[in-house]
Amino acid sequence: MYLDPKIQLANAFTQARNVIAPDSDAVVTIERPRQASHGDYACNLAMQLAKSLQRNPREVAADLLAALNSPLIAKAEIAGPGFINISLIPSARQAVVAHILAQGADYGRGNAQGTVQVEFVSANPTGPLHVGHGRGAAFGASLANVLAFAGHTVSREYYVNDAGRQMDILALSTWLRYLELQGESLAFPPNAYQGDYVREMAQGIQAAHADRYRRSAAAVYADAPSLADAPDDYLDHLIARAKALLGADYAYVHGHALAEQLGDCRNDLTEFGVSFDQWFSERTLHDAGLIDTAVAALQRHNHIYEQDGALWFRSTAFGDEKDRVVKRAGTDGGGAYTYFAADIAYHLNKFERGFDRVIDIWGADHHGYIQRVKGALTATGADAERLTVALVQFAVLFRDGQKVAMSTRSGQFVTLRELRHEVGNDACRFFYVLRKSEQHLDFDLDLAKSQSNENPVYYIQYAHARICRVLAAWDGNLADLAEADMALLVEQPAMVLLERLAEFPAVCAAAASDLAVHSIAYYLKDLAADLHGFYAACQFLVEDVALKNARLALVTATRQVLRNGLTLLGVSAPEQM
Repeated sequence: MYLDPKIQLANAFTQARNVIAPDSDAVVTIERPRQASHGDYACNLAMQLAKSLQRNPREVAADLLAALNSPLIAKAEIAGPGFINISLIPSARQAVVAHILAQGADYGRGNAQGTVQVEFVSANPTGPLHVGHGRGAAFGASLANVLAFAGHTVSREYYVNDAGRQMDILALSTWLRYLELQGESLAFPPNAYQGDYVREMAQGIQAAHADRYRRSAAAVYADAPSLADAPDDYLDHLIARAKALLGADYAYVHGHALAEQLGDCRNDLTEFGVSFDQWFSERTLHDAGLIDTAVAALQRHNHIYEQDGALWFRSTAFGDEKDRVVKRAGTDGGGAYTYFAADIAYHLNKFERGFDRVIDIWGADHHGYIQRVKGALTATGADAERLTVALVQFAVLFRDGQKVAMSTRSGQFVTLRELRHEVGNDACRFFYVLRKSEQHLDFDLDLAKSQSNENPVYYIQYAHARICRVLAAWDGNLADLAEADMALLVEQPAMVLLERLAEFPAVCAAAASDLAVHSIAYYLKDLAADLHGFYAACQFLVEDVALKNARLALVTATRQVLRNGLTLLGVSAPEQM
């Protein structure tokens, strides 16, 4: 059975530690040395043990070497203040090829346990997804893939904000555009939704129902407050007038706008290769009384107080900068719950569904929201440590060197669909995860579309296609490569490639543990570089059959790892380019 040489070395050093310091629990760390001339791996265990043993670190290192027993070691020597540098025998690296060929698509898969829910995108269904949403979609989908590959049972969820004020604004915007189509003269509110998609929804209502929903514009704007002095009050007044004038018909306009935008969102994400196991409706929290239950739980724990007719959560008791309203003031206690109250109920519902861990992916502008949500969960008696929030900076798109401004309400934005059509899904998915999610990302369109080595996704895909081209020119049987003599792979470029291939399982495990999808993207860039280096240095289809099969086995294993990594990122692995 194949075992990563790094793991075998760690086990050997642990046994040696137990011989010279049986009471020690010092953690064995095996790392790559900074300089290749220092060997394949280095260990600093001697320096960790020296203090507790009250001995010179180099003397401790000598004792460790004397107790060290591993058939993988070709040479071991003490360096500097007490580092132990290790050089492996060639077969220790070569064995990974047969293992990869046997494992195939499962190479790198872990055996982690537990259920994990990943909630991501969750954009208000008030307009098309823009390029900022795209980064959250790409990161969330890739992270879910990585967690599942690590062994977790993963559920992917989209939280649909279908019960709040923003949906009322969208419904009002659609209806006002409909009234314009019906010949009504009105001043469209500048703080309503402006995009062409709103007009298209209005046209859909008119085509299906003619003038059924027409009302007098004068009646809509009657007694409206000043737009200049109170723009939000002005908009809320128009929403209230729309509800009053339409009566039961308001539900149709609201539902039509929701269905159109949510349907567009689903289609866009599906085309982007992003799917969800659950689309959770915020409205169900209201209908099932779950928000009432959540607020009642806070009240039972004495974390709610009333002030000016509203209900407040003592958020400051949990590190927030100020207390937060969970229910607005209203006549006879009939005020509306806030978004925050719904979020508390939603997260309690997640925990009640039994997930071992819940991961939310939010925009970086929600950083301050983390403390209050976790505080509210703790206040109800829930274990807030089960919740992890990963922040994603919105991507900034540059076209022809110019930054493109985005604003959903004004309608002046670049949609995710437009970006995908311009540069392709693969470039979108890869570029979005090429940086840490919390880091700023400038999306360079020129680079994403270029067919050059500077374009990382092109560079990696070309490595895969290059291997496919070599194998297509070979008249042998891939199944025979499993029996190839890997001992013939002694060239330095081959050794470098072998080392890289062996790292893939550890890279995947760390990416899952640290929620660091970008590390896989970086790994694939390095692997592609190693492949291109091997390709330039060594001819594959040589007359020596044994050597040819060994080299082809190595590049076939490399093709498999490239494909496995690209799949995790939602990027295709083309056979021709």
